[in-house]
Amino acid sequence: MKTLLKSAGLALALVAALFATVSLAAEKKPGSKPPAPEAPGWKSLFDGKSLKGWRESDFAGRSTVEVKDGRLVAGLGEMLTGITLTDTNDLPRMNYEVLVEGMKVQGSDFWLALTFPVGKDCCTLVLGGWGGAVVGVSSIDHQDASDNETTQFLKFDNNKLYRVAVRVTDKKLEAWLDDEQIVNLELAGRKISMRFGEIEDSQPFGLANYQTEAVWKTIKVRKLEAK
Repeated sequence: MKTLLKSAGLALALVAALFATVSLAAEKKPGSKPPAPEAPGWKSLFDGKSLKGWRESDFAGRSTVEVKDGRLVAGLGEMLTGITLTDTNDLPRMNYEVLVEGMKVQGSDFWLALTFPVGKDCCTLVLGGWGGAVVGVSSIDHQDASDNETTQFLKFDNNKLYRVAVRVTDKKLEAWLDDEQIVNLELAGRKISMRFGEIEDSQPFGLANYQTEAVWKTIKVRKLEAK
């Protein structure tokens, strides 16, 4: 009898574990696919030759941003260094995608803070902040990239080219690092805003780094049809 009870208990435990596994699998929804670099409709915001359409952001203690070999080289400054788009006549504020390719060359903090519009507001996707590893969006409901539901920790190798993509629609804010989705945020009922401070000079669209030397290569935008 004891053997039968023991066997029955084991069977029930296995069934319970199976249902738990199925439940977890059901909860884990597959992420969306990132924007395709080869898709039609992309508009390049960087001509590979000059800073035409851009200005160097007015950050205290900044380094310079120069064009070298068809790439933007943002030097290692005391604080923030970056560029802000000035030719914004065609810049969409909703239902669009962004693609940026870049890398960290050296330094201890973020190699890319990508600021972009979400409707009438703006926010910043930070890659490698707070000492080099924090990834997230500033700000969501007034909370920084280091302290909201988009926060995660990733390692960035020096001199490795990464592809960063963002998609802004009426319902969602999404982002990818290469092919991995890193942000999947429903916008209903959320407050999107900029982090207080000098980064606000990156509005409505800008790229910045912090105490690093960074290279940015591709910067392009594609409008989407509203659904």
